[in-house]
Amino acid sequence: MTQTPEVRAGRSTGGGRLRRVIGASLVGTTIEWYDFFIYASAAGLVFGKQFFPSLDGTAALLASFATLGVSFVARPIGGIIAGHLGDRVGRKAVLVVTLMLMGLSTIGVGLLPSYDSIGVAAPILLVTLRLLQGLSAGGEWGGAALMSVEHAPAGRRGYYGSFPQIGVPIGLLLANLVFFTVSSVTTEDQFARWGWRIPFLLSVVLIAVGFFVRARVSESPVFNDLRARRARRSAPLAEVLRSNRRELVIAIGLFIANNMVGYILIAFINSYGTRTLGLSSTTMLFVGMVGAVAWGVFTVLAGVWSDNWGRRKTYLIGTIAMAAWTFPFFLLFDTKSVPLMLLSVIALAFGLGLTYGPQAATYSELFPAGIRYSGVSFAYAFGAILGGGFAPLVSTWLVGETGTSLSVSGYMLLACLVTLAAVLALRERPAAEREAFVSGTG
Repeated sequence: MTQTPEVRAGRSTGGGRLRRVIGASLVGTTIEWYDFFIYASAAGLVFGKQFFPSLDGTAALLASFATLGVSFVARPIGGIIAGHLGDRVGRKAVLVVTLMLMGLSTIGVGLLPSYDSIGVAAPILLVTLRLLQGLSAGGEWGGAALMSVEHAPAGRRGYYGSFPQIGVPIGLLLANLVFFTVSSVTTEDQFARWGWRIPFLLSVVLIAVGFFVRARVSESPVFNDLRARRARRSAPLAEVLRSNRRELVIAIGLFIANNMVGYILIAFINSYGTRTLGLSSTTMLFVGMVGAVAWGVFTVLAGVWSDNWGRRKTYLIGTIAMAAWTFPFFLLFDTKSVPLMLLSVIALAFGLGLTYGPQAATYSELFPAGIRYSGVSFAYAFGAILGGGFAPLVSTWLVGETGTSLSVSGYMLLACLVTLAAVLALRERPAAEREAFVSGTG
C-alpha cells in the first residue's frame, strides 16, 4: 500500500520524538493513577470516618470501598466516549482531556467538606467526583497505550508498550509515599482532620507537569495514516461489537485477574493490615511501596520477554504464577512479620507484572487500527469492572463473613482461572503479520 510522505515521516520516528512520546505516556499515566490511588488509600484509611460517621466501623469501611467501586461503573462510559473520539479525532487530544478531568476531580476531593460540615451532601459529592475520575480512567489507558505501541519500532512494541503500564505501579508508589510522609509528620488526629487532604491537593502540581509534557508530543503515526487515507470509521465501537466480538471477550478476560489481584495490593491490604492485623498505617504503606516497585520492575521485564517469547507465553507464565500464589500470599501476610509480608507482595508482583507488561501490545494486536482505541478502551473498562471494580468491597465482606483471609485467596484464584481461559483462547499472529497489522498496513 502506497503511503503519503507525511505518514512515512511519521513512521521514521527519531529517537528524540520516541522518547518524548514514551515519556508523555509514562508521566501522564503516572499522574492519572497517582490521583486514582490516593483515593483508594484514603478509602481504606479515612473516608469511612470522614463521610460515613453514622455507620459502625465495618459498615463505614464497606461504604467507603463502595465509593471506590462506583468509579468502575463510569469507566465503560469514559472508554466509549474516549474510544470514539480517539478513533475519530486523534489519540493525543483525548489524552490531554482525560488528564485534566482526573486532576480537577482529585483536587475537588481534597477540598470537599466532611459529613460533619455539610451533612449528606458530602458523600453525594464524593461519589460524583469519583464518577468523574472513573470517566477519565476509562479513556486514559487506551490512548496512552496506543500512543506508545503505535510509535514503537517493529519488534519492540511489547517493551515500549510497557511504559504506560509502569505508570500504574509508579503512581501507586508515589501515592503511598506521599501518604506515608504525611502520616509520619502528623499526629493521628491531624491526619484524620486535614492531613489526608494534602496528597489530593498536591495533584495540582502534577497536572501542570503532565499537561506540559503531553502537549509537546506528536500524534500517533497510525492515526495520521488513517486520517491521510480517510479511513476513519464513523461508528468504531459498533464495528468492534459487530466484527471483533471474540477478540473483545478475550481482551476482557485477559485483564480480569490482573486488575482484581492488583486492587488487593492497591487498596485492600492497607485496611486489612491496619484493621484486622492491627499493624500501623505506615507499615502497611511501606509494604505497599515495596510491592509497587516490584510490580514496576516485573512489568518492564515482561514487556521485553513478550517481544522475545511471545505475548501468549508471557501471559501464561504470569497467570499460572498468580494462581499458584493466591493462598501462600495471605498465609505469609497473616504472620504479621514484615519480611514475610514483603516476600508475599514481591512474589505476587511477579505474576502481576507478567500479566500487565504485555497488555498494551497484546490489546493493540487484537483490534484493527481504525477501531483500535474503541476496542482497547472498552475491553480495559469492562475487564476492570469484572476484576477490580469491587474487589476491596467483596474482600472485606468475605473476611467479615468467614473470619479468614483464605476466603479472599479463593476469590483471587477464581479470577485467575477466568484469565487463564482467556490466555488459552488467545491466538498470536506471526511476527511479520503482527507488525503489519498494528501499523495499519496489513
